[in-house]
Amino acid sequence: MKITTVIANNRRKAFEVTTRTGVFRFPFVRANPTPSPDDQVRDVYPDTEIGREGFTYVLASGREGTIHIDAVLEYNKDPKTMADLLLYNLTVEARKRVERSDLSTREIIRRLGTSATQFYRLLDQTNYSKSLNQLVALLSILDCDVELVVKRKRTA
Repeated sequence: MKITTVIANNRRKAFEVTTRTGVFRFPFVRANPTPSPDDQVRDVYPDTEIGREGFTYVLASGREGTIHIDAVLEYNKDPKTMADLLLYNLTVEARKRVERSDLSTREIIRRLGTSATQFYRLLDQTNYSKSLNQLVALLSILDCDVELVVKRKRTA
């Protein structure tokens, strides 16, 4: 996701990041180095060196920091980002379990009823087009129980 504009809002003590999908706030206290009243943001811009997928800010002291859009989306609990994060975490766990399993790769593929190509796509952490069903089936073959817990968000 590309950043179109970013501003430092000193009144709200947050960066306001604009993308095609909307405006997201990212508080100064989550940034490193942290802007403060004594060391305010002097300049902030979408960083072209990382393909506008993050922004860089410069403080009055000359210190600077860069924040990737993923950190902004995760902080704001963007629904797509949270779903991708769940898929990523399950994939990482599945990879670990496959490595530790006594079952051969061929046997796992046979039990899944899929091809070797599909199996390796399933274990690819950068592939977000796989389904949750496929991952749960794989983890089940590896003798794992998968429990999804839904909780009400805690209010601050």
